[in-house]
Amino acid sequence: MKTSTPVAVLGAGSWGTALAVLLARNGVPTTLWGRSAQAVVDMATARANTRYLPEMPFPDGLQLSAALEPCVRDAAIVLVSVPSHAFRELLDEIAPWVAEGAGISWATKGFDPGSGRFLHELVGERLPDNPAAVVTGPSFAREVAQGLPTALTVHSADAEFARHVATLLHAPNFRAYTGTDVLGAELGGAMKNVLAVATGVADGMQLGLNARAGLITRGMNEILRLGTALGARPETLMGLAGLGDLVLTCTGDLSRNRRLGLALGRGIALKQAVAEIGQVVESIVTVDEVMRLATRHGIELPIAEQVQRVLHEEITPVEGLQTLMAREQKPEYAEELCPVR
Repeated sequence: MKTSTPVAVLGAGSWGTALAVLLARNGVPTTLWGRSAQAVVDMATARANTRYLPEMPFPDGLQLSAALEPCVRDAAIVLVSVPSHAFRELLDEIAPWVAEGAGISWATKGFDPGSGRFLHELVGERLPDNPAAVVTGPSFAREVAQGLPTALTVHSADAEFARHVATLLHAPNFRAYTGTDVLGAELGGAMKNVLAVATGVADGMQLGLNARAGLITRGMNEILRLGTALGARPETLMGLAGLGDLVLTCTGDLSRNRRLGLALGRGIALKQAVAEIGQVVESIVTVDEVMRLATRHGIELPIAEQVQRVLHEEITPVEGLQTLMAREQKPEYAEELCPVR
């Protein structure tokens, strides 16, 4: 039964709030934790997250807390939903309190800044004996909270734990699939943010639908190329965690990364664009980690490389486009991605 599994959702941003609302609607005993005590008081008073999802009232069963330790200790599953730059610090903080046998899951997309490590590597080091799963896929928080149809995927080395987390999330308008390719699922969720900046730039420059389709398709090729080198499964990258999330983030204006690209393509300065978005834009950090991985494995990622240079303000979006268009003619797929049969 869903009601037998208490879940602590850590992180009261838009995505953490949406997941907590979904779980509570499903009858799962859910506590949403926020670091700011005042923000938690405000949410408890309004019975809504007035900053991120103001029009979405909380279900009656959703509990709120600013006390981290009891939230974690009492949970059978901890679901972390904080920006990637805060993930390691929060994980270190909660590791001593996660109960023996309790599960740890995360809906954070990105890498550990600086080290470039996958988030599942950090979890495996700090909680090696607890089942772990990543929750990812094409899912805007606002639409999930509104109850609009959504499909995502839960990946874990422990297939039974993946099924358990998916069962808690599954609802009439929310379909949760499962898989065991944690690395591939994390890679797709991280790289799509970088490529969404590129498509946003193209749309901001009004380059047309052909350009957008070309960037999405060639961006998918870059995900596959790096994923192949890292050992990800192609079917994972061509599924919800990769292609699905890529299409959503590159075309949907609820995406912060796409909106950043749109602003840059219209000539708005990076600092001003980020300030106007008002939330963490993961691509700014993620692009450096993607390019470090690419360099380490000798993989060429021309779109991601130009996004990095634009975000570092080394070149303008126009110069980045000119560089991409000036590349030499070549086969669409490398031989290792499309072998002759």
